[in-house]
Amino acid sequence: MIAYDKEKGIFQLDTDHTTYLMGLSADGFLGHIYYGKRLLHPAGTASLHLHEVPSPAVLSREKMTFLNTFPFEYPTGGAGDLRQACLTVTDEEGNNACELTFDRAQIVDGKPALEGLPASFGEAQDVSTLKITLKDHVLDLSVTLLYSVFPREDVITRSVLVTNEAGQERTLTRVLSACLDMDNDPEGTSLLTLDGAWARERHIEVRKIGHGRTDAASVAGESSHQENPFVGILKGDASQDHGEVYGLTFVYSGNFLGSCELSQYDTLRVVMGIHPDGFAWTLKSGETFTAPEVVMTYSDAGLTEMTHHFHDFFRAHLIRSRYLHEDRPVLINNWEGTYFDFDRDRLLLLAKEAKANGIEMFVMDDGWFGVRNDDDRSLGDWYVNETKLPGGIKALSEAIHDIGMKFGIWIEPEMISPDSDLYRAHPDYAMQIPGRIPALARDQLVLDLTRKEVRDAVMSQIEASFKGAQIDYVKWDMNRQLSGIGSALYGDGRQGEILHRYVLGLYEMQQRLLDDFPDLLFENCSSGGARFDAGMLYYSPQIWTSDDTDAIERLRIQEGTALVYPLSTMGAHVSRCPNEQVGRNTPFETRANVALAGTFGYELDLSRHVTPEEKALIPEQVKRYHKYHHLIAEGDYYRLVSWNDRTPYDAWECTAKDGSEALVTLVQVLGRPNTHSHAIRLKGLDPSATYRLEEAVGATGREYAREQSIWTRENRIEPRCGELKKEYFGDELMNIGILVPDLGDGQSRLYHFVKE
Repeated sequence: MIAYDKEKGIFQLDTDHTTYLMGLSADGFLGHIYYGKRLLHPAGTASLHLHEVPSPAVLSREKMTFLNTFPFEYPTGGAGDLRQACLTVTDEEGNNACELTFDRAQIVDGKPALEGLPASFGEAQDVSTLKITLKDHVLDLSVTLLYSVFPREDVITRSVLVTNEAGQERTLTRVLSACLDMDNDPEGTSLLTLDGAWARERHIEVRKIGHGRTDAASVAGESSHQENPFVGILKGDASQDHGEVYGLTFVYSGNFLGSCELSQYDTLRVVMGIHPDGFAWTLKSGETFTAPEVVMTYSDAGLTEMTHHFHDFFRAHLIRSRYLHEDRPVLINNWEGTYFDFDRDRLLLLAKEAKANGIEMFVMDDGWFGVRNDDDRSLGDWYVNETKLPGGIKALSEAIHDIGMKFGIWIEPEMISPDSDLYRAHPDYAMQIPGRIPALARDQLVLDLTRKEVRDAVMSQIEASFKGAQIDYVKWDMNRQLSGIGSALYGDGRQGEILHRYVLGLYEMQQRLLDDFPDLLFENCSSGGARFDAGMLYYSPQIWTSDDTDAIERLRIQEGTALVYPLSTMGAHVSRCPNEQVGRNTPFETRANVALAGTFGYELDLSRHVTPEEKALIPEQVKRYHKYHHLIAEGDYYRLVSWNDRTPYDAWECTAKDGSEALVTLVQVLGRPNTHSHAIRLKGLDPSATYRLEEAVGATGREYAREQSIWTRENRIEPRCGELKKEYFGDELMNIGILVPDLGDGQSRLYHFVKE
């Protein structure tokens, strides 16, 4: 998997289908040679272009030219490379030059953990790690580059350890985690990002990379609604199913930068790591800074293969929860059913109604603590409102369990309301800059999680409220972005450490909750999908995908999310109509079919928000979730048709790894008049096998024929085609496909094929 040729100065990292090469110049600069399809024969250092621009050891008069053209594996700032740097350092006199050369290398089995940070894991038989140590002998700075190779998933992870070996302090003003230097494709290169806003997160956007810098980034203190910590590099005409694709995603939940720079020489530099804006880390003598992990993969078969690499990797080597491979209970959340207007009796009525319709877990959302009757108060006061809930959470959870349901609860531990007991007692617990009026958002401030006493004050309250209760699920929310970044603890000129220390404090709190409640089903949330990232998946197996629960808007949100993250991680619910975010009416069946592509649940009042006919569908929807959960959670995801491509419908497929079964979901976004049926071609099947159409929800027999009819001038209905076949060959399904009708607005269909 990892080889080091000391004589040639070449490092080779092999996965099952890819090769990553690095090489050393005569004076010890580490350069990038190649990342792509698996090489069968050893390669040299020609791609370092040393024959064109020799290293300073050979041609000292052109050191500046060398530094500005060499494909550095980990570029630094201030010494002559004018492109984006991964590391910039200031010494005690304010000088900011840094120059790293090779010191030593070590290959170890397994994967080291990253202190205080979420990171991938694996046994010695699953992964090996290369440690390359570079040094700046002027700064007395040691930089260890970590490369962990996961052969089966075709993934390489990267991180960096920066150690101050000098007698004086060093200030790190930029510490990114990974760099890829490569030649630009002759046909051009495109950048794929997942962009959006609140209620429309992670829409896929592709744009050509031109000269200069193109970024995906967040300075919101979280990975954000606006951008996601992922970049895809598409060479030439790469698409869903063909062409070369590089994917990089960041295992981190705070500010990030993913940047592409096309140089004057048409070389492409891609970097990823903690965003340098507002970052300055004082590194005392003997201390080490640990950079978060980047997960990197290459595909020569388009985006689909990249997606499979990420999904397989996250499931095998990042998500730790025991619920990863288990059927999760179908829940109902009371938020859109009651908002703050509830008490124990009303919650129990909702739970009994849900239980009668086959739903398995009841989740109590915001409003159970302090005097929280609206969103203007009480964040930080995590004691039970006994007026609403006599006997506390313990009594309510026992009553819910007596009904025969599991019980879950909502919390928002990172926030504080100015109108709260905690703020009145400890106003300094809130992040703030002295002399400035803090900016409120949703009438709340952000707690200073850099301080242990603040973390302890919040977690001890929550633990006391939960004590003795039968809690099966917790939803952890965070409903505003960070601003006014100031801490009473770092008034000694170290305010540039706060944003990163905040994230470290967050991770510590979440780990504490999991340690206290090891059997908890844990879901992260940040005002919907503002913190949907790999860092959060280390702590929770699922994340609330978006506050927008409209099924049609969710098509784009879930498509972009599923490009990188497994479907089993996407929190998805059936909500009321007209939808509260967009006002759209969508059929109840379609709302369920779209939510089926995630963790599945309901968010409404069954006594008021559904018709008797819709309510009668719920038990079957719950059974369908459990029937197909293994396929959705463990199978390969294929994008068949995208509404993003301006087609009037959307379709995706989940296929078992061995090709034994496949579930296809079709959603007609907009109905069209005077149209013929169209073919949907499946993927990932055994071409020589026979497949039986085991279930076709909403598309069987005469119904299918009827829906493919048109009105003649005499207003008679005439069918266009016959019934669906019951058996197909695999190659027939993949090359000819199945004919599906043009349905009405928001209509949907499910097709389940089983290998004979």
